[in-house]
Amino acid sequence: MNIAIDGPAGAGKSTIAKEVARKLGNIYVDTGAMYRALALFLIRKGVDGEDGEAIEKHLDEVDITLSYEGGSQHVILNGEDVTGCLRTPEVSDMASRSSANRRVREKLVELQQKLAKTTPVVMDGRDIGTVVLPDAGLKIYLTASPHVRAVRRYMEMAERAGTDTGSFAPSPEDEAQIALIESEIRERDYRDTHRENSPLRKAEDAVVVDTSLLSIGEVVAEILKMAGERDGRL
Repeated sequence: MNIAIDGPAGAGKSTIAKEVARKLGNIYVDTGAMYRALALFLIRKGVDGEDGEAIEKHLDEVDITLSYEGGSQHVILNGEDVTGCLRTPEVSDMASRSSANRRVREKLVELQQKLAKTTPVVMDGRDIGTVVLPDAGLKIYLTASPHVRAVRRYMEMAERAGTDTGSFAPSPEDEAQIALIESEIRERDYRDTHRENSPLRKAEDAVVVDTSLLSIGEVVAEILKMAGERDGRL
């Protein structure tokens, strides 16, 4: 059974989808990472994220594949493992802008659908249940408040920088950075929900799960419960 998980940036899609896939024995497909890899390619080429003609000109030069080592997904861009380069604010912004391009989405959706036809997957993104896997056995729409998502993103960045966030007490400087991230998240939400091609929206048959006050374990348990119930009816 394929599982589609959609939702806005920072709702916990990737972390939760990875754990659900691990427990079910499905393949995890991080579609956002694929769009980020393309965004990284465009940044390196010096392409403007709003220049559709320039973006489309370079699409034939891009090859993006997924590999798995030790149970971890690696994103390969034209033969280079770029997994560690995909979570910067610059790449995130370019991914949001370039993904609005119809040809960009067509190129990556084709690859994603091929994966789902050959093996059970857990796939997360912004149009999985509506466009990529409209026949998925279970569709989940994860969400959380913009402020909660901003705090999570800030903590993630701090941890990558080596900061101990175990007893995190935000300073005024931290709060200013979180406010900036929240503003960027709200702008990205608007772009993602208003873009012409495959906008972010909840599939009619998707189950909404608000993760604002839930732990990762609680969300995973709820999805596994729903997956078990759905699988028994298929």
